[in-house]
Amino acid sequence: MDILTSYGTILIITAALVGFLMAWGIGANDVANAMGTSVGSKALTIKQAILIAMVFEFAGAYLAGGEVTSTIRKGIIDSAYFVDEPELLVFGMISSLLAAGLWLVFASYLGWPVSTTHSIIGAIVGFAAIGVSVDAVSWGKVGGIVGSWIITPAISGFIAYLIFQSAQKLIFDTDKPFENAKRYVPFYMGLAGFVMSLVTIKKGLKHIGLDIPSNQGYLIAIAIAVLIGFIGKLAINRIKYDPNADKNTHFANVEKVFAILMVVTACCMAFAHGSNDVANAIGPLAAVVSIVSSGGEISKKAELVWWILPLGGLGIVAGLALFGHRVIKTIGKGITHLTPSRGFAAELAAASTVVIASGTGLPISTTQTLVGAVLGVGMARGIAALNLGVVRNIVVSWVVTLPAGAALSIVFFFMIKGIFGV
Repeated sequence: MDILTSYGTILIITAALVGFLMAWGIGANDVANAMGTSVGSKALTIKQAILIAMVFEFAGAYLAGGEVTSTIRKGIIDSAYFVDEPELLVFGMISSLLAAGLWLVFASYLGWPVSTTHSIIGAIVGFAAIGVSVDAVSWGKVGGIVGSWIITPAISGFIAYLIFQSAQKLIFDTDKPFENAKRYVPFYMGLAGFVMSLVTIKKGLKHIGLDIPSNQGYLIAIAIAVLIGFIGKLAINRIKYDPNADKNTHFANVEKVFAILMVVTACCMAFAHGSNDVANAIGPLAAVVSIVSSGGEISKKAELVWWILPLGGLGIVAGLALFGHRVIKTIGKGITHLTPSRGFAAELAAASTVVIASGTGLPISTTQTLVGAVLGVGMARGIAALNLGVVRNIVVSWVVTLPAGAALSIVFFFMIKGIFGV
């Protein structure tokens, strides 16, 4: 307890620095997922994507990142084991943020799209199991996370496959693709509006005190969907085209419509991601600040000090701006060739999976969800359309993330304990 009193300021400053590093890693790696399909399909340039993501990620993190955050992500460890020695939890959270942040920077440098959620959970499990007690970890929840490696990419891949195939049959494989696009694209726009509204309501707005009941949330989403579909129909009807032009010109016009749609979906995904995943950086940081400020009392929820959310938001933006292009390249160009319609199918499928997971309590990684969706779009064109070498590297990086975070966290935990002579 004397350590918290004597070194409280140093511990908070250290936690703030490693929390910023973790947010930087989230920006470099996870945010690139929201924009990768837009860049890969050439709906946006990489500079435009980074600018848009910076605005919407920061808005999501700062406006909807939460006034109160869970101090221990996903209830993965039992805080009862730290009641007598709260400084161990402080050391553990600092070592977890440092471990997960460094792993994310390393993965981003190699262009690997890994899960930021799994990075921090792996790190927390590592220090708790080895540094404190194996019983301090809720192993059932860890098992659920490992299961999500298969379940979430499979769900999003299947949905993306269906969306892409429907667009092929209704629009691209017909004699008059642009005529059919005018007929069917408003429905896709409405569907996108519905899913994105739900993502924002379920993942974003609940953090700012707007905890909208499920029934109302669905009604609001349906109303927005109808409105977007109607506006989309008016906008598409105003596009001038030559009915006698060749099919390739018609295809190009159809892709332009999907490109506009993709930009909207990418903005919504960035906002929802910022509001949700900033907690991976600020949750452990808030825990440290809460424990030190209260003289060692451990609470399940921690009020956020005013500077924590802006720190997380700025870290995400900095990581994206300086390092995000590497993972954007992997998602957008490395797995399979994307066009705006294919990218839209992947983005919408990923968002749909996020909504399904929110409703069922399924542990989810936005990274794995989007990669699965891109794989689904590629599979719709046959296995030859996939770059299997890149897919293999991505899968290996997913498997390595939990143990890598855990191993680094254990090393840092014992180093910090040694520094403070515990």
